[in-house]
Amino acid sequence: MKLLTSSILLISVILLTHGVGKANAFSSFSLQQIIQQDTSKRDTSKKEGKNNSGLDQKVEYRADSVKFNKTKSVIFMYGNARVNYGDFELDADYIRYDSQTKVIFASGRTDPKTNRYVGKPIFKSGAEGSAIADSLYYNSETTRAKVFGVFSEQEGGYFSGGQSKKQIDDELHIKNVMYSTCNLPHPHFGILITKGIATEKQIISGPMYMVFEGVPTPIGLPFAFFPKPNKRTSGIILPTPGEDATRGFFLQNGGYYLGLNDYWDAKFLGSIYTNGSYETSMLTNYIKRYKYSGNIGLSYNSVKNGLEGTEAFRNPNKDFSIRWSHSQNANANPGSTFSASVNITSSSYYTNSPANLNYDLNAIANNTTNSSISYSKTFSNNMNYSLSMTSNQTLRTRDVSIRLPDATFNVPTFSPFDSKTRVGEQKWYQKITVGYALQGTNAIDTKDSLLFQNDGLKRLRSGFSHTIPVNMSFTALKYLNFSMGGTYNEVWNFQHINKKFTTFEDGTYTERVDTLSGFERRGSYNLSTSMSTKIYGLKQFKNLGNIIAMRHVITPNINFNYSPDFTKAGSGPFVAALSENEFLNAERTIKKPIVDANDRQVAYSIFEGMAYPGSFGGPQAAIGFGVDNTVELKVKSSKDTTGTGERKIPIIQGLSISGQYNFLAERNKLSTLSFNGRSQFTDKLGINYNGTFDPYDVEESRDANGEIIRNTDGSPVFERSNNYLLRKGRLARLTNIGFSFDYSLNPDALKRKNDANDKLSETAKQKGLSPIQSEQLAAISRDPNAFVDFNIPWNFSFSYSFQYSRSDAGVSNVSNTLNFNGDFNLTPKWKFTFNSGYDFQNNGLTPMNIGIYRDLHCWDMSINWVPFGAYKSYSLTLKVKASILQDLKLSKRQGFYNTYQ
Repeated sequence: MKLLTSSILLISVILLTHGVGKANAFSSFSLQQIIQQDTSKRDTSKKEGKNNSGLDQKVEYRADSVKFNKTKSVIFMYGNARVNYGDFELDADYIRYDSQTKVIFASGRTDPKTNRYVGKPIFKSGAEGSAIADSLYYNSETTRAKVFGVFSEQEGGYFSGGQSKKQIDDELHIKNVMYSTCNLPHPHFGILITKGIATEKQIISGPMYMVFEGVPTPIGLPFAFFPKPNKRTSGIILPTPGEDATRGFFLQNGGYYLGLNDYWDAKFLGSIYTNGSYETSMLTNYIKRYKYSGNIGLSYNSVKNGLEGTEAFRNPNKDFSIRWSHSQNANANPGSTFSASVNITSSSYYTNSPANLNYDLNAIANNTTNSSISYSKTFSNNMNYSLSMTSNQTLRTRDVSIRLPDATFNVPTFSPFDSKTRVGEQKWYQKITVGYALQGTNAIDTKDSLLFQNDGLKRLRSGFSHTIPVNMSFTALKYLNFSMGGTYNEVWNFQHINKKFTTFEDGTYTERVDTLSGFERRGSYNLSTSMSTKIYGLKQFKNLGNIIAMRHVITPNINFNYSPDFTKAGSGPFVAALSENEFLNAERTIKKPIVDANDRQVAYSIFEGMAYPGSFGGPQAAIGFGVDNTVELKVKSSKDTTGTGERKIPIIQGLSISGQYNFLAERNKLSTLSFNGRSQFTDKLGINYNGTFDPYDVEESRDANGEIIRNTDGSPVFERSNNYLLRKGRLARLTNIGFSFDYSLNPDALKRKNDANDKLSETAKQKGLSPIQSEQLAAISRDPNAFVDFNIPWNFSFSYSFQYSRSDAGVSNVSNTLNFNGDFNLTPKWKFTFNSGYDFQNNGLTPMNIGIYRDLHCWDMSINWVPFGAYKSYSLTLKVKASILQDLKLSKRQGFYNTYQ
């Protein structure tokens, strides 16, 4: 369809040379002679070619040398000859115009020094690309033209060689023209069109065949017909053949592309296997410029595994996938947005369809899917609301969580006692700020198999949550920042629970939970105050090498939080647990309260498991404390670009330690002490670390009778003691610690990969890609083999993560994760890549991916191999680089599902 669009070359010749014939302005005498000869011999009754035009545009020309033969009315231009006519341009080393025969001729010349043919005619038409030819003829009277050895680039394809003729009716006849995506003068491969005719709306071709390295092959067609509309067209998508040991021979991803219009298209694909498995999919894209864009994808497959006659073969796995993404242009409707990202699949879809046939190991191992549809609106006073529908699937456990819908309404904080016309500083009461937030939901959490049963909707939980924060901030003593206030929370639920308890003689009991419909509301509140400041320390050095100074910034903070006890029976949503079979009176009308092993009354919340359980906790009067540290070095640097010859190195970035002490807690008033931070030792190496210290000792757990509680193997059960470790001369015990880092031995490779990731992200932003398309880009960016850069001779990078934890019983758990990837050039055109890791728990390598790439100029070859593991597989692809001939490829693949079934 785009094969012969090089006709623009001939159109350029026609209009350009016609203009030259009609308006040659070499001299006033020459011009007059040409016009007189033309008008005296012209038959006015003869119909002119439609490309003929009068002297309506100025013709400009130049050349190193211009000659005119007055006798024969021939004009000769030599050396860097150039002619402009409107938006058409012609450049050649030699141009000749014969005004008697109305023929223009343009060609290059042979350089006597190099014996090379140089100065070939080059044509350009407006915004279209330029074309080059060995030579050309054109008759301005008959509008016929003949071009020899054309070379033109059209949207990634190149046309070269042969002959082209332009007829008076605008038909284009071609002979022995080569089409290829190789940009060499003698392409590595191409499609040779022996004969062809191109009109405005269609192309009819005679025999065509493939040529490799100048050698013709029997691969071709005896004739072909192509429509040539100037718009998106429909067509067949060729499938990829192959063989699989389990499913048999196959044809994958063949189908039909339907170009509906400029705003909507559809692609229908299917795959069939000789054992009876099949896969179908439909993907449609839509766009309205400056408004919105999106796509919808539907997939279904039926997979038969195992041998014929087995249960797995008789009952194939049937899976489906529904995907929809929609994004709105930010300028389409300022203040409101609508977006959608829907991904609903059956639990085994990604494994049975090998990640929708893209063999992405990250997608195959994916265990969760998320979907959301949302609308939001922001008003001029910054108040806003939003509505959304979300769902979350856990594929392995088949759990489904749906919110249909979630609603929010927010009022930004404002100062009710301040005035917009206030003059001077704020008074203390004018600093008080108030806000409001409303949330509402319909929620259901169930199994996917139970979702559409008759009573499925009865599992819906509905409710609202209200939050009103009140706050006041001020500065005291110049350096101390204070903040005080409180928050009121209230929840409304349209369902609640009722528990019925049955007690036994040994003091144990069972419970039965009933969910009841009915409106219930409860409220809670808390008060808080906080103070923070910054302390700066600076130490300068005179004789410490390149180190000039060290700065330490300490940011301490302290806060106090108070909230009453909402967990007692009769407080908040909590009610007493009463026995159904024990009573306090002989009339059996007063139920007996249930108490625990410590003789405390048992209570439960009627909002347990509801849409909004609320923030109803135990009593709290806690002092929270924390400190954040930042340490930087100032060193001399010859690489500094600011002109100071100095640079800063962050040694410790945000090392923070925090905890709290609750005065109203019955035991363990002091919380654990947690810390986290980051240290940047070099420009290329940084380490993240975190951990937790427990100030309390551990002790054997005992029951109400003082007896030691033991495990099934007879060992005692340990629990956190209420005694500080200071009694034993220790400050705290380490309960967990972890750190992680990543490093690349070749910084240039890391920089290029980061640049490539940045370009992908920028592309997603500029083109407004959908979430699904953005995820495909993310899959590329996290694949170390996706960026095959032959300019980087080698690279090796790795990342490491370590986690250690110790339980109260003294059981230690260590987790190590090591991932590494790299590549190297065997030759300037061969590259090997690898990606794997080490599993310290199982003492073995994680699944490895090995890639081999060969740059073949206009072709490339790639081999991807997973040599071991559950996803053992390989694929070999030899294809043309240019996307315009994406179906011209040879591929062989062995799917991983051969090995794990």
